[in-house]
Amino acid sequence: MFKIGNVQINNPVVLAPMAGVCNSAFRLTVKEFGAGLVCAEMVSDKAILFNNPKTMGMLYIDEREKPLSLQIFGGEKETLVQAAKYVDKHTNADIIDINMGCPVPKITKCDAGAKWLLDPNKIYDMVAAVVDAVEKPVTVKMRIGWDEHHIYAVENAQAVERAGGQAVAVHGRTRVQMYEGKADWNVIKQVKEAVRIPVIGNGDVQTPQDAKRMLEQTGVDGVMIGRAALGNPWMIYRTVRYLETGELIPEPSVREKIEVCILHLDRLIALKNEHIAVKEMRKHAAWYLKGIRGNAKVRNAINECQTRNELVALLMNFVEEVEAKESDVVMEV
Repeated sequence: MFKIGNVQINNPVVLAPMAGVCNSAFRLTVKEFGAGLVCAEMVSDKAILFNNPKTMGMLYIDEREKPLSLQIFGGEKETLVQAAKYVDKHTNADIIDINMGCPVPKITKCDAGAKWLLDPNKIYDMVAAVVDAVEKPVTVKMRIGWDEHHIYAVENAQAVERAGGQAVAVHGRTRVQMYEGKADWNVIKQVKEAVRIPVIGNGDVQTPQDAKRMLEQTGVDGVMIGRAALGNPWMIYRTVRYLETGELIPEPSVREKIEVCILHLDRLIALKNEHIAVKEMRKHAAWYLKGIRGNAKVRNAINECQTRNELVALLMNFVEEVEAKESDVVMEV
């Protein structure tokens, strides 16, 4: 349990802000599995100011998701401040997060995302300007550095703290690493030791045991889970339970996985309309099916689905096939 500004976070398990994934339908599903805090996918400051319809839709937050952190990105102080003011006054987010970790070239070319990692002075300047302009707590998500020769994580986190930032999330990879290689938890530990604000660790948390190890090895206040939660909100629930009780809950059954997948689909339809939701859900459905024996055929068929009924029928038929095979095995025994 920890606080970000005046916002109470009831457990240390945090859903990472993942672009193209962390919309309200996904966040609410993960929240119901017990996440202490969920983070929305990053939103462009200029797109908010231009009132871009798709972007404005991304600002929707269901009250049941709270506490929630809404992430913005940008390279210019004036537009970042204006966007933060809009989020502050016109959304029900609890926390405003600034992205300085996104490694994608189209973001870094705009002097946004991970580009900030090279300049602690810019970080101080930008974060201080946003903090002064809003009432909600301001946090930052960053990487440890630009490349192995420019790891300024400690200086950057101290700049965030001096500027009035209320917490910092640190992904243990450099920008150059993207999502490859190993996350450096030692640098995350150094950041935790260097600042007084809460630090959330991120990178290579694949299991509940990894989360416990990160907390113990680095001393961070929270553990951020990203890719391990894709198609697997049970990772959140199992981690919360493991940290609280030491009990490792079994993985869900195939039927449980598919039932939650369909719930997620229906929420996405309510959020975006059936045509868009079914197309978006194809990748999520593939994630829900990951690790289930014999899923290749159904994964290929999912990519042809155009309607909710087609997708649901395909998934439920697969469940019945899997259960029939399992019962045959039991009878043989």
